[in-house]
Amino acid sequence: MTNSKQNSDLDAVRAQLRNARGPQLWRSLDQMADTPAFRDLVEREFPQGASELNDPVSRRSFLKLMGASLALAGITGCTYMPRERIAPFVNQPLDRVAGVPIYYASSVLLNGYATGVLVRSNDGRPTKIEPNAKHPGSAGGTDLFVQAEILTMYDPDRSTQVLNTGAASTWDAFTAALATAMQGQGASGGAGMRLLTTTITSPTLADQISQLLAKYPQARWYQYDPINRDNAYEGTRLAFDEDVTTRYDYSKAQVVVSLDADFLSPGPGFAAYARAFADGRRLRKDSGEMNRLYVAEASPSGTGATADHRIQMQAGQVAGFAQAIASRLGIPGVAQGAVPDAATRFIDAIVEDLEAHKGSSLVIVGDQQPPVVHALAHAINAELGNVGSTVIYTDPVEARPTNQTNEIASLSNEIEAGAVNLLVIIGGNPAYNAPGDLRFAERMAAKVPLSVHLSLYNDETSSLATWHIPAAHSLESWSDARAYEGTAGIVQPLIVPLFGGKTSHEILAALLGQPTVDPLTIVQGYWQGQLSGDFNAAWQGALSTGLIDGTAAATRTPTLREEGLGGAAPAPGELELVFRPDPSIWDGSYANNGWLMELPRPLTKLVWDNAALMSPRTAIKLLNLPFDANQLVGGTVENEHALEALSEINGKVVRLSYRNGSIDLPLWLLPGHAENSITVNLGYGRSKAGTVGNGVGVNAYAVRTSDAPWFGSLDSVSDTGGTYLLVSTQDHWTMEGRDIYRVGKFEEYKLDPEYITKDVHKEEFGTEHHTYESMQPSLDYTTHHNAWGMTINLSACIGCNACVVACQAENNIPVVGKEQVSVGREMQWLRIDRYFAGEDLDNPDTYLMPMACMQCEKAPCELVCPVAATVHDYEGLNNMVYNRCVGTKYCSNNCPYKVRRFNFLQYTDLSAVTLQLGRNPDVTVRNRGVMEKCTYCVQRISGARIEAKKAAVSAGSDNYTIDDGVIITACEAACPTEAITFGDQNNSASRVASWKSEPHNYSLLADLNTVPRTTYLARIRNPFEALAAHDTVERQEG
Repeated sequence: MTNSKQNSDLDAVRAQLRNARGPQLWRSLDQMADTPAFRDLVEREFPQGASELNDPVSRRSFLKLMGASLALAGITGCTYMPRERIAPFVNQPLDRVAGVPIYYASSVLLNGYATGVLVRSNDGRPTKIEPNAKHPGSAGGTDLFVQAEILTMYDPDRSTQVLNTGAASTWDAFTAALATAMQGQGASGGAGMRLLTTTITSPTLADQISQLLAKYPQARWYQYDPINRDNAYEGTRLAFDEDVTTRYDYSKAQVVVSLDADFLSPGPGFAAYARAFADGRRLRKDSGEMNRLYVAEASPSGTGATADHRIQMQAGQVAGFAQAIASRLGIPGVAQGAVPDAATRFIDAIVEDLEAHKGSSLVIVGDQQPPVVHALAHAINAELGNVGSTVIYTDPVEARPTNQTNEIASLSNEIEAGAVNLLVIIGGNPAYNAPGDLRFAERMAAKVPLSVHLSLYNDETSSLATWHIPAAHSLESWSDARAYEGTAGIVQPLIVPLFGGKTSHEILAALLGQPTVDPLTIVQGYWQGQLSGDFNAAWQGALSTGLIDGTAAATRTPTLREEGLGGAAPAPGELELVFRPDPSIWDGSYANNGWLMELPRPLTKLVWDNAALMSPRTAIKLLNLPFDANQLVGGTVENEHALEALSEINGKVVRLSYRNGSIDLPLWLLPGHAENSITVNLGYGRSKAGTVGNGVGVNAYAVRTSDAPWFGSLDSVSDTGGTYLLVSTQDHWTMEGRDIYRVGKFEEYKLDPEYITKDVHKEEFGTEHHTYESMQPSLDYTTHHNAWGMTINLSACIGCNACVVACQAENNIPVVGKEQVSVGREMQWLRIDRYFAGEDLDNPDTYLMPMACMQCEKAPCELVCPVAATVHDYEGLNNMVYNRCVGTKYCSNNCPYKVRRFNFLQYTDLSAVTLQLGRNPDVTVRNRGVMEKCTYCVQRISGARIEAKKAAVSAGSDNYTIDDGVIITACEAACPTEAITFGDQNNSASRVASWKSEPHNYSLLADLNTVPRTTYLARIRNPFEALAAHDTVERQEG
């Protein structure tokens, strides 16, 4: 086809799309412009490079002719499995029944804060982590990092050996060398010793450190995490002149104003906050109220996507925005900052709404904003009467709140000055993630004569240390830690350390001259002095529930200082650089976790890389592109040609010059990003992460500085002339031009809860109600024992990806690598589609939609499978029979939801022994040539059915009943907002049946009449009337 003919055809398609009825959703600029690259993805059933064997032969001919020839060529769908030996227990372990899992309560930490979990152990192997609903840090939900800890524990790249200057050594040799060093420190009271830890909330570890500092009073203890809460604590010092921890009660907040605070992403209190916030948006037909969320931010976030109103601005402009709100509310002593012109109406609406909801409103600030913004938020909440209602102040949860960035800077300066002759680093990786201007790695290597590092991996810091000690994983350790509100929880091991790792308690004990004391004795010893009454009973109770009652932080009532509100924030620059933790690998700690590295980021959908994120308008200006940013939208062919040209710059490598340093990064256009602002994600560019993480992305810590760790003015941005392949899944599995995502407004919903459905039917069929017909015969599953179904509440979904990782952990889903993802071969059974809506590229509406197998009662996939590898069972589930599958891929071709995954290659690692230990024994491990998909966690359904039948037999009955809530799918269990509900839709009293009866419940692509068992509850937004005319809340039909 000639270029002119091709362009003509594309223009015709574009014209047809412009004339389509109803507002359109779009995933990317490529889709909005309908570029050739996007059109290729749509026209070919499998994304680029994934189509195989497309000769024009019939299915029958394919099986007859190709099957034999491929088998002779050695390309069958089967994979040779080596012979294995099994052996029974000689002595059956106590309380263990083969094949029956046991659950243990424990805690998993992120930046020192605990999330309570229940860990499933299959025959002594931890295989899955579930939330502990009794633990305040979980509140019945988890995050993606909690779910991924299983893979981290079994990572074959973990350190297995004590190292002395890189050579193999032993724990005994280390403790002997350490004892000699500590003797030398005794004479000076430890003047040359420095202890560096990550954030500490563990009461036992804090007590050990106190003992160490009492024994060596001249020693110093520093803390450092690159993702820290320095500004939050400095803000409380400005506002109250004391250290307090602030926590929030979203269940009482009718209006929430987020000032660059992504509170719906992992961090202290995430699961509890997300659940409480979502409860305020979980609507039924008789709901009379709904909370409202305003967000001001630079880089688009999940919180911003959930907002009813969002305004984009530079991170450096948020302080002026906060000052304007405080001033309008009449708070004295507030300095005046610069406010974007577009923010005036936004501020007016916020102030009016806050004043109308005194005592039931909440203003929160992101940890990356300067201290004065936090102090202003405290003043605003006090002025509104929110303190004691939606805002609670408590004693500090951290063992020693401090400015961690200042502490790592002080330590680096002391090292440079030669004041440190013994450096003990427990956890963390400062040689990699300390601010670049501190030159920490260089100084540590050159100036510290004796250094010790405890770490899971022989990482960048360990490779420089005199002694590297392999660390035990939290699932292999005894310890304790506090949740976001102070409740202490027990960390208990489920397995002996796989690689002989040591705990932080053992390192501290060695420093105290007790190298042989085990961590259980240490932890129990501390709590024996804290718990009254029968200690054994209290200890067993703590192990059973995972927490220690009565240990929550005490509340405080601090006094506000008006003089702390007048500080000026740093002036925003003309062009700023913003640093943010990566949504999937955090600060780099999870860089070697394949599940997370391959997890599409919530809004960019990028995998296996970081990029310089910027708005289309910013890219046009910085790169001097030859078109007007205001002419990108409008529906004309010229507009779409401009968009096509713009989308082609994704992957162009630019040089960011920042504070005497520079990094080269590929750029990625992100609609909704603030203008004149560029965001880079931390955690990449590792050199000692392991097989998965080494050499992936660019290290942004290199240009991060200790005086401006979160954002600052960029010196320049230049085009290097190079390009780099960035892989994004945003256009994979496209269902374009269809009724996909439905959204409405709360005020209209209250008047008529059916209005969203009526509008869609009116638009499509001209009537408010419509029934669909099918040539396929129907089966009545209402007469069967159970009919499993699911609802997904789009108003509650925040796109956090916890469900995706939970599904991967539960169902033994493999990692395929960047190259395979680039050709559309990612294997996750559950994906979260991200859609933009509207023509405002500067600030489009953003919608997030989980997508897995719909479990259709009239499944199109079944009709085309020539070997009946995908079939229905008697309960109506669409099952996969892996041993029948011959890999024709016809089922995937015929699936309108694009939720089937094919093993084009041998993706599952069959050789790493530790990875085998982590797999769920109740789920078949698939191999090359096999199709797979979501099964509704059929193994959990079967397990519950077996237990119900056993109970019925024991009761002398032939009839069994599975109570509602007994079966919880992996995705449902992990979801922090309870957006997913699973159950028996034949049971009218079940939760899922109740939600399916709501008027805003709908089936995806209902006009295809596939009768999916998974349905959606339309998203309802609650815009403020004064801003409604400027919002793009649309009634979607596609």
